[in-house]
Amino acid sequence: MASTYLLYVAVFGTLVIAYLWLRDARIFYRTGLPGYRKAAYMGVLYTALGLLGIYFALAQAEFLGLGIILLALYIQGRVKREKVFGKDTTTADRLLGTARAHQKKD
Repeated sequence: MASTYLLYVAVFGTLVIAYLWLRDARIFYRTGLPGYRKAAYMGVLYTALGLLGIYFALAQAEFLGLGIILLALYIQGRVKREKVFGKDTTTADRLLGTARAHQKKD
Protein backbone atom coordinates (compact mmCIF):
# COMPACT_ATOMS: atom_id res chain seq x y z
CA MET A 1 0.00 0.00 0.00
CA ALA A 2 2.06 2.88 -1.30
CA SER A 3 1.00 6.33 -0.25
CA THR A 4 2.22 9.77 -1.16
CA TYR A 5 2.91 12.85 0.88
CA LEU A 6 -0.75 13.83 0.41
CA LEU A 7 -1.69 11.29 3.06
CA TYR A 8 0.36 13.28 5.58
CA VAL A 9 -1.38 16.47 4.46
CA ALA A 10 -4.75 14.77 4.98
CA VAL A 11 -3.78 13.64 8.48
CA PHE A 12 -2.56 17.14 9.35
CA GLY A 13 -5.81 18.65 8.05
CA THR A 14 -7.87 16.27 10.16
CA LEU A 15 -5.79 17.09 13.23
CA VAL A 16 -6.49 20.78 12.60
CA ILE A 17 -10.22 20.06 12.37
CA ALA A 18 -10.13 18.16 15.67
CA TYR A 19 -8.07 20.92 17.31
CA LEU A 20 -10.56 23.60 16.25
CA TRP A 21 -13.41 21.45 17.57
CA LEU A 22 -11.75 21.05 20.97
CA ARG A 23 -10.93 24.78 21.09
CA ASP A 24 -14.59 25.64 20.43
CA ALA A 25 -15.63 23.19 23.14
CA ARG A 26 -13.22 24.82 25.59
CA ILE A 27 -14.51 28.30 24.83
CA PHE A 28 -18.10 27.09 25.24
CA TYR A 29 -17.23 25.46 28.56
CA ARG A 30 -15.72 28.69 29.85
CA THR A 31 -18.25 31.18 28.47
CA GLY A 32 -21.50 29.28 27.88
CA LEU A 33 -22.17 31.16 24.63
CA PRO A 34 -24.68 29.45 22.31
CA GLY A 35 -22.64 30.06 19.14
CA TYR A 36 -19.71 28.13 20.55
CA ARG A 37 -22.10 25.43 21.78
CA LYS A 38 -23.32 24.88 18.23
CA ALA A 39 -19.75 25.01 16.92
CA ALA A 40 -18.64 22.41 19.47
CA TYR A 41 -21.51 20.08 18.61
CA MET A 42 -20.98 20.46 14.89
CA GLY A 43 -17.25 19.91 15.39
CA VAL A 44 -17.98 16.26 16.07
CA LEU A 45 -19.53 15.96 12.62
CA TYR A 46 -16.67 17.83 10.96
CA THR A 47 -14.08 15.65 12.66
CA ALA A 48 -15.91 12.55 11.45
CA LEU A 49 -15.92 14.05 7.96
CA GLY A 50 -12.17 14.60 8.26
CA LEU A 51 -11.68 10.98 9.29
CA LEU A 52 -13.67 9.96 6.22
CA GLY A 53 -11.24 12.03 4.19
CA ILE A 54 -8.33 10.11 5.69
CA TYR A 55 -10.09 6.86 4.79
CA PHE A 56 -10.31 7.93 1.17
CA ALA A 57 -6.70 9.09 1.21
CA LEU A 58 -5.66 5.67 2.50
CA ALA A 59 -7.68 4.02 -0.27
CA GLN A 60 -5.47 5.73 -2.89
CA ALA A 61 -8.01 8.49 -3.60
CA GLU A 62 -5.92 11.28 -2.09
CA PHE A 63 -7.55 14.13 -4.00
CA LEU A 64 -11.03 13.05 -3.01
CA GLY A 65 -9.92 12.71 0.62
CA LEU A 66 -8.28 16.13 0.60
CA GLY A 67 -11.39 17.61 -0.97
CA ILE A 68 -13.54 16.19 1.82
CA ILE A 69 -11.14 17.54 4.45
CA LEU A 70 -11.07 20.99 2.86
CA LEU A 71 -14.87 20.96 2.70
CA ALA A 72 -15.01 20.14 6.43
CA LEU A 73 -12.59 22.98 7.21
CA TYR A 74 -14.59 25.41 5.09
CA ILE A 75 -17.92 24.50 6.66
CA GLN A 76 -16.40 24.61 10.14
CA GLY A 77 -15.30 28.18 9.56
CA ARG A 78 -18.79 29.24 8.47
CA VAL A 79 -20.44 28.58 11.85
CA LYS A 80 -21.50 31.87 13.45
CA ARG A 81 -19.79 32.55 16.76
CA GLU A 82 -19.92 35.43 19.19
CA LYS A 83 -16.90 37.67 19.66
CA VAL A 84 -15.03 36.63 22.77
CA PHE A 85 -11.61 38.03 21.97
CA GLY A 86 -11.01 41.75 22.26
CA LYS A 87 -8.14 43.87 21.06
CA ASP A 88 -6.12 43.19 24.20
CA THR A 89 -5.81 39.43 23.64
CA THR A 90 -2.64 37.87 22.34
CA THR A 91 -2.25 35.41 19.54
CA ALA A 92 -1.49 32.68 22.04
CA ASP A 93 -4.79 33.37 23.81
CA ARG A 94 -6.68 33.04 20.54
CA LEU A 95 -4.77 29.91 19.58
CA LEU A 96 -5.41 28.19 22.90
CA GLY A 97 -8.99 29.42 23.25
CA THR A 98 -8.36 31.26 26.48
CA ALA A 99 -11.56 33.22 27.09
CA ARG A 100 -12.87 34.96 30.15
CA ALA A 101 -15.24 32.80 32.13
CA HIS A 102 -18.68 34.27 32.74
CA GLN A 103 -19.90 34.48 36.30
CA LYS A 104 -22.49 31.83 37.04
CA LYS A 105 -25.59 33.12 38.78
CA ASP A 106 -26.95 31.15 41.72
